[in-house]
Amino acid sequence: MKNIILASKSIDRSKLFKDAKIPIEILGPDIDEEEFKKKIGDPIKLVRELAKAKALYIKNIILESKRDAFIVAADTIIEFNGDMIGKAKDEQTAFQILKRLTGNVHNLLTGIAITRSIDSKIVVDYESTVVKFLELSDKEIRCYLKSGDWKGRAGAYAITEKASLFIEYIQGSFSNVIGLPMHKIFLILKNQFNLNLLEIKEI
Repeated sequence: MKNIILASKSIDRSKLFKDAKIPIEILGPDIDEEEFKKKIGDPIKLVRELAKAKALYIKNIILESKRDAFIVAADTIIEFNGDMIGKAKDEQTAFQILKRLTGNVHNLLTGIAITRSIDSKIVVDYESTVVKFLELSDKEIRCYLKSGDWKGRAGAYAITEKASLFIEYIQGSFSNVIGLPMHKIFLILKNQFNLNLLEIKEI
């Protein structure tokens, strides 16, 4: 069996692999994302660079053990009217984010980086999905925030939970809005690393 390490503690990302019946190991990288945000103003470049840094961080951890593992890392951010929106630090910040996004269209960007522990190759890419919110009143936003679904999510929402009630439509990858563009991960592993996820059997 091929060992796949997900360089993320995101429940949503790990569930995508679980639902696809692909066994993974989870190792969370310790990256100062704020430092990257201070230096990089372009949202696409930012998610790509953060994903790459996370993948290399985990790769360095397992190098000494000489394990053969594929490492998948990602970073997600919301781009709205030229501004970059990440995770809300508290409920008030989450309210302000959703207040801006309500009734509008935004882009959900996910950078991905895939590497193998036993060689130097690393493939970095990204996916962009358009998301449209319904118009919400302040009261409705506050009701949503009570669910707690906003915690730890870029843009303060999760499409698989209560936010599904006010996401009018998306254009692009559905799994990307959950946390990972699974089709791109499949293609990169198959074409660049000769690993076909469809051939992996669940334990």
